[in-house]
Amino acid sequence: MQISLLLMEEIAKLFAIMLMGYAVVKAGLMKSSESKSISVVMVYLVIPCVIIDAFQVDYTPDVKKGLLLACAAAVLVHVLFLILTTILKQVLRLDTIERATVIYSNAGILVIPLVQDLLGKEYVIYSSAYITVQLVLIWTHCKNMICEEDRLEWKKVFLNVNIISIIVGVSVKAMDILDKERLKECRLKLGITKQEAAKRIQISQPAYLRYEAGSRNPSIQIISKMAEVFSTSTDYLIGKSADSSPNRLVVEQSDTPALFSLVETCKTLNAAQLMRLTAYAKALSNVTSDSEK
Repeated sequence: MQISLLLMEEIAKLFAIMLMGYAVVKAGLMKSSESKSISVVMVYLVIPCVIIDAFQVDYTPDVKKGLLLACAAAVLVHVLFLILTTILKQVLRLDTIERATVIYSNAGILVIPLVQDLLGKEYVIYSSAYITVQLVLIWTHCKNMICEEDRLEWKKVFLNVNIISIIVGVSVKAMDILDKERLKECRLKLGITKQEAAKRIQISQPAYLRYEAGSRNPSIQIISKMAEVFSTSTDYLIGKSADSSPNRLVVEQSDTPALFSLVETCKTLNAAQLMRLTAYAKALSNVTSDSEK
């Protein structure tokens, strides 16, 4: 019951927007012919941006399962409507246009805003999965049914703005190589603020905020610098390895001159001498730890 009331509220908002548009035209502030420009912006810019943004989520098992269910539901719903219209075609004397109207609803321009407002933008991705199935059927079965021809327009399927938006959304997400959760984990482990992290990585604070929020992808060079600052590996930050241990260490002379001098000295030692030095360093570390206790 609550969902029905929320749905009615969102539909009422859409009608309110329509009435405002009507009022604007009647008041002479806009011509009715100019509504086409608004429709073009909505169909070819706003809705595609919403779809692309919807695919920028973490593809957890639940999300993958939801996508499969949405696709399966789309197929099932259309099959049921196909069967239903075939049965009722003779009884209600439905013509081709009426049958197409029953089978193929407006699942894009109207449904996506409703889903976004009613359930949240994280659910738009499932609407997009439904749209994908419907668009394929519209440009194959629906077109052939209305035009009474057998030719398939696969070009129009893949060049549809919503299909392109879905492909772009998936492609953009595939380029998301930085694991934002691990980046945040490394910063918290170091005990520093986002501002301090940005300063150490030598990037602006807004840029770092976007990286940790997952709204922007850093370059490989910046990821390497992050790994250096947070004493971890680039493989760990991009999710290729579960081991957070660093695979290289950078020692700056200006930061730790004594350690830098020791590293320089180690370059002149042979393998046996390095092993003896390492054993001595470990023993010294253990003695220091025991004395602190």
